[in-house]
Order: sequence, then C-alpha cells, then structure tokens
Amino acid sequence: MPLIEANGIDINYILGETHVQTGDLLVLVNGLADDLTTWNHQVPAFLAAGYDVLRYDNRGIGKSSKPPGPYTSEMMAEDLYGLLLALKITDAFHLLGVSMGGMIAQSYALKYPNGSPAAKGLQMRSLSLCCTYAQPTPFCERMFTLWADMARRMSVQDVMRDVTLWAFTVPFFRTRTEELEQVEEAMRRLDMSLDAYLAQLNVIQTFDSTGPLGGLKAEGRGLGGLEGGEVLVLAGKVDILIPVMLSRELAEQIDESRFLTTKGGHGCMWEFPDGFSKTIIGFLSEHRGRKQ
Repeated sequence: MPLIEANGIDINYILGETHVQTGDLLVLVNGLADDLTTWNHQVPAFLAAGYDVLRYDNRGIGKSSKPPGPYTSEMMAEDLYGLLLALKITDAFHLLGVSMGGMIAQSYALKYPNGSPAAKGLQMRSLSLCCTYAQPTPFCERMFTLWADMARRMSVQDVMRDVTLWAFTVPFFRTRTEELEQVEEAMRRLDMSLDAYLAQLNVIQTFDSTGPLGGLKAEGRGLGGLEGGEVLVLAGKVDILIPVMLSRELAEQIDESRFLTTKGGHGCMWEFPDGFSKTIIGFLSEHRGRKQ
C-alpha cells in the first residue's frame, strides 16, 4: 500500500483495486480507531457493482502519520482534500463516511462544496453519512469522557473491547462465536497509542455541525452544494452507541436528505455487511455518472 504526502502528513491509501477504471469513484472514510481494513467486507460488493474505491488510513491510525493531537473533523477533512488533490482526482466522486468518518465527510462537504473556489474543481456526486450525528448530545458526551478515562487508566485496547459490547447485537454474541472471537482478538491487538487515540477521540467529542447545517437549511441550500436527494443519512436500526435518534436529527437538518436504516447496530457494516452494502449501492445507483 503506497504512502502519499498530503496536508503535511503521509497518508496510506488503496486506490484502483480492480487495476482498471470501471466506474464512478467511491471514497470511504473510516471511524474512530479504525484503519482502511474497516471496509474489507464492503469493497468486493462495491467493486462488483462497478465502482472504483479509494480508502485510506486517517491520521493517527494504520500506516498514516500520527502527529500530535488533538485532531478535529476540519483538520481531517483537510487531509481528505489534500489526498484527493495529491492523487489528481478529476472525476466527480461519491463520498461515504461512517461514524467519525461521517463527521469528517460533513466537514469536507461544508468546507469544499461543489462549485466553490475552495473545491478547486473537485466535485461530489453524492454524500452518505452513516451511523453518525450532527452533535454528540449529553449522552454521547458522557460516554466519550468515560472512554478517555478508561484509556488512560486501563488501555486503548480495553476501551475497544468494551466498545464491541455497544456495537454488536445480542444475537451476534449468542450465535456467531467464531466471528466474535475474531473481533475481540482484533481489539486486543489494536496497534494504536494512547496519544493517537485521544487525538482522534477529540474529533467526536468536539464535533458540532448544527450551526452550519441550520444556516444552509434556512437558506434552502444543500450540504456540499448537493441536491437534497443526493445526501443519505443511514443508521443501524438498533444503534445504541450513536443512537438512531441522533442520526435522524442529522437528516432533519439537511434539506430534503434521505434517511434510511439497515439491520443491526453501530457495527452494522460488519455484522450485516450484505445488507449495509446493498442499501448503500441502491442509493449510489441513483446518482451514477457512468451508466453500467
């Protein structure tokens, strides 16, 4: 996997996994403490549906740089923007972010909307915001403060083992023992320092897009310069980590956006990858640039 310099850091990425350009580009943005392997279950389905895929490690995780924090969603949106420019992306692309990645995607759309001078010709075809929110609210704020305390007193790996309990459904623990053991082992072996974790955690603790989104809606303008129907907010039906209510409230703040749910909780993309991918592909298919 190559590294490329963008926004003053080195970013690890994978692009063009089919080795030929097959269709629209889909850019994937990971969540907290997740590297680009987050999308391993989705990439085959996206490729089979005719999309090129760009995925990368956010700052602080994987093989990308891990500069001192704290990080913000705006900073990480600038990383994404720098990556797209460095890769000389010229075609319009679909942007999909999950959890913290959905916050980064919102910040990107707010800072680099289609047609703006800041975008420098980069253009989104659609925007998918998955398992995410416009602001954390007191519930999530308390949970994230606890995570920070646990990471300092115990370890990042212990926090992530605890997060597993929030992310998957009860039937997953009852019936999919082998997969559960693989997830828990991955959490125990997570290669992320305390400093890097706290730097990324700051993103979801401080994120608040309610003001900018409210301003756009009041003016009748779409997020990222997109039409309302080109923005999807997707939630796991039983998400208790980022409660479904918060995702629905996000959708309500984006003029004419579409709100959908898929089977599972916060870890729906891992627990029910086929359903997650099918829902995303169904939405993307309505906004293709290259007809298959």
